[in-house]
Amino acid sequence: MTIKSVLERSSGNTQLDAMSADIGLLIVRVVFGGLLAAHGAQKLFGWWGGPGWRANADGFEQMGYNPGKIFGTLAGLTELGGGLLLLLGLLTPLAAAAVLGTMINAINVTWSGGLLTGKGYEMGVLFAAAAVGLAFTGPGKISLDAGRPWERQGFVWGVGAVILGVVTGILTLILKWVL
Repeated sequence: MTIKSVLERSSGNTQLDAMSADIGLLIVRVVFGGLLAAHGAQKLFGWWGGPGWRANADGFEQMGYNPGKIFGTLAGLTELGGGLLLLLGLLTPLAAAAVLGTMINAINVTWSGGLLTGKGYEMGVLFAAAAVGLAFTGPGKISLDAGRPWERQGFVWGVGAVILGVVTGILTLILKWVL
C-alpha cells in the first residue's frame, strides 16, 4: 500500500478527519505540557541544567518576589503540575488557568526585555496562548479527561479559565509589590 493510496482512501473519510483534530490536540498537549513541566523541574530539582530549588528561590528574591522560597516554589510547582496535567489532558481548564496565571507573572518579569529579543516575554506569551487555547478546545478524545464526568471544555469553561488565570496572576503580582 502506497502513501498515495492511503491518502486517496482517507480523503473525505469523516471518521479519520474527526480523529485528526484529537491527534493534533494530543501533539500540542504533549509537547507544550512536557516543555512546561520540564521548566518546572528545572526550577525545583535542577534537572536539565536548571537552577534547582535554592538558586531558583534566590532568583525570585532578586526579581522582587519575597519570600523567594514561597514564590519560587509556587512557580516551579505550577509549571511542573500544570504542564503534567496538560500533557495528560487532565483537569484541563484548571491546569490552563494555573499556567496562565504563572505566565502573566513571567511576562511581567521579562517585559523590559521587549518582544522577540531573545531575552523578552515572547515565550511567556506563547505559553499563555497555548494554555488558553487548550482551555477553550479541551484536551481532545485522547486524554484522561475524555468521557469522564469531570470533562469540561468550550466557551464557558475557556472564559472561566481565563478569568481564574488572570485573577491569580494579578493577585500574585499584588503580593509581589506588597510583600
